[in-house]
Amino acid sequence: MKRKYPNLCKPIQIGNVIFKNRMFSAPMGGTDITADCTIGPKSTAFYELRAKGGAGAITVSECMVHPETDGSHAYHLDLKIVDSLASFTYTADAIRRHGAIPSVELSHSGQYAGTYLVDKNKKQGLSQWGVSPSVRPDGLEVKELTQEIIDDIVKSYGEVAGLAKRAGFEMIMVHGGHGWLINQFLSPYFNKRTDKYGGSLENRVRFAQEVLESVREAVGEGFPIEFRLSGSELFEGGYDLAEGIEIAKLIESRVDLLHVSAGTYQRGFGITHPSMFVPHGCNVYLAAEIKKHVSVPVATLGGLNDPAQMEEIIASGKADVVEMARALLADHELPRKVMANKDEDIVKCLRCFTCMAERAATSTRRCTVNPLIGREMDGMEITPVLKPKKVLVAGGGPGGLQAAITAARRGHKVILCEKSDALGGILKGEQAIPFKYEMYELGNTLGRLAQKEGVEIRLNAEVTKEYVESENVDALIIAVGSSPLVPSIPGLNGENVIVVNNYYLEKDKVKDAEEIVVLGGGLAGCETAIHLAQEGKKVHLVEMRSELAPDANIRHRPILLDEIEKQGIEVHTEFKGLKVSADGVVCLDKDGKKVSVPGTHVICALGQKANRNVVNELIDCAPYVSQIGDCVRPSTITTAVYQGHHAALDI
Repeated sequence: MKRKYPNLCKPIQIGNVIFKNRMFSAPMGGTDITADCTIGPKSTAFYELRAKGGAGAITVSECMVHPETDGSHAYHLDLKIVDSLASFTYTADAIRRHGAIPSVELSHSGQYAGTYLVDKNKKQGLSQWGVSPSVRPDGLEVKELTQEIIDDIVKSYGEVAGLAKRAGFEMIMVHGGHGWLINQFLSPYFNKRTDKYGGSLENRVRFAQEVLESVREAVGEGFPIEFRLSGSELFEGGYDLAEGIEIAKLIESRVDLLHVSAGTYQRGFGITHPSMFVPHGCNVYLAAEIKKHVSVPVATLGGLNDPAQMEEIIASGKADVVEMARALLADHELPRKVMANKDEDIVKCLRCFTCMAERAATSTRRCTVNPLIGREMDGMEITPVLKPKKVLVAGGGPGGLQAAITAARRGHKVILCEKSDALGGILKGEQAIPFKYEMYELGNTLGRLAQKEGVEIRLNAEVTKEYVESENVDALIIAVGSSPLVPSIPGLNGENVIVVNNYYLEKDKVKDAEEIVVLGGGLAGCETAIHLAQEGKKVHLVEMRSELAPDANIRHRPILLDEIEKQGIEVHTEFKGLKVSADGVVCLDKDGKKVSVPGTHVICALGQKANRNVVNELIDCAPYVSQIGDCVRPSTITTAVYQGHHAALDI
C-alpha cells in the first residue's frame, strides 16, 4: 500500500536484526517492580501494550547491572534472584509475539544510586559510589570507584547482557546519558579523576568503551547494541556538542545504533524530558549534527508526537530512527495508526508530566489522555455488551467525550449533548495559548473519534430533566463540568477584565496592552501569565496564598516556576484582591497594607466551581446515572477521562 509517511514506516536493519518500522518505544519505567527487583506482571502488560500498538522496538527501562554499588530503583536481572530470569523471559515473549523487537536498557546510577527508592530511608544505608569523590545535593557522601570495583561493574554489564539474550531480548541498550554512571565518566563536571579514566576525552570515554566491549563479548557479533548518549549535557561545566561528537566517534565502532538524547536528568529534567514550554523535537539538532560524523545509524527523540515532523526528520537525514516515550503513553497505537494512514486519529501527548508525577508520587503509572495506562491488566480490549442500551452523555468536555467513545465501542447507542456550539469543554480555552494548543486539539480529536464510533453528537443542546425523560434513555452520564469562580470584588465585572476561561474569545482586548495583572496564581493563572509574558507584556501575578500553582503536579510545577522566573513575571504572593480599577488591582498584603498592582487589564483566574445545580436536577432521571469530572469536583483532565471511561464500562 501507499504509505502517507513512507520513511517512517520503512523497515531498518540494525546489526543482524530487521525492525519493521523506524518508530521505537524509548525506555519507560514499568508499572510495578517486585520486592525482589524483578519485572512484575503489570509491567509486562505495560510493555506488551506498546508492542500491540505497532512500535518497531520496545525497550524495557533501566535494568541495574551491579546491585552491590547501585541501590535499586528499577529491575535486576540476576540469577541469584528467584524468578528474575523468568520475569524477563515472559516480558520478552510478550513483546515479540506482536512483531516488535524486545530490548532491555542496562544502567548504573553511579552517585545517584537509591535516589528514587520508594523507601527513602534505605538510601541512608547504601554505599554511594561515583566516578569521583563528592557530596550529593542531598548531603550523602560519594566515594570514588576503585579499579577493582570498576572492573567488576564492567564485567557485570556483560553478564547481564548475556542473560538478557538468553531471556529472548534481541537488542541491548546501554544507558550512557542523562547523568548516570557512564555519563558521569564522560562528563568533565563529574569526572575529576587523574588515572586512566580521567582528564582527556579519550580517558573519559574509556569506561564506556570497556562496558561496550564487555557487552559485545557476551552477545556476539551482529547482535544489536544501542548506546544512549547525551549529545550535549547542556549545563555549564558539562560537555558540549563538539565533545559529544567526539565521544560518538570514539564509541561508534562498538555499537550498532547511536541513540542521541540530551542533558543531565539531575540538572535539567525539562531538557531530558522536554516540557510544553519548548518546541517539539528541541533536541533533534544534536542527533542531526552527530549523524554527520558517524557511519552507524542514529536515533533521535525529544517530545516527538507528530508523524509529519518525524517523517521529515528521517527523510531529511537528521536521524534514521525516532524514539518516543510519553507519546506512546498518550496513544500506544500511534505507530499502528501511522502505518495504516490514520494519523488523524492519534491522541497526542500533552507534555503535562502526569505520567512521571504519578510515578514519583505513588510508584504507579497514569496518563492524562489514555485510561488504559497503568491498568493494562484490567483488560486492554473493550468487550462488547450482549444487550446494547441507549446512553445519553450530558457534556462534551474530555470526560464526556471519553465516556461516549467507550460506551459506543461497547456497542451502546450513544447520544452526546453539548450546550455550546463546539466540543471540548474547558479545553476550548487552550487554543489561545500556543504551548497548550495540544490540549485544545485533544477535544477535537476525541470528537472525531466519537463520531467515527457512531456517537450522535448534538450541539447547542442543553440537557434538562425533561430532555432526559423525553429521550427515554437507559443510562445517563453527567459530565457538565464547572464554571469560573468570579467573587464579588468591586470592578471584577469591568470592561478591562477577562475571565480566564473566555480569554480565547476576548484576547483582542489585551492586544495592545503593555501591563497586565493576572489575578489568581493557580495552574491556569500561572500558565496564562507565562503566555502573556511570551507575548511581550509586562505581567503581574497576584496570589493570596503563599505559593504559586499548588495544584500543579510535582514534575510540572518546578518547570512552571522556572519559566515564570525566566519570563520576568512580577510575582505578588499573599496579596488579596480588594478592588479592580482601570489602573490595576488594589490588594491587601500580608502585613495588612493596601498595595496597588498596576495594569490596564486584568485576567481573572480565581478557580472553578462544580456545576452541582445541574447535577442535582439530573441525578434521578434514568435507571443508571453516573456523574464524572469537574461537575463532581473541579480537578484535572486526567480525572475526567478516567472517570468517563470507567463510567461507560459500568453500563
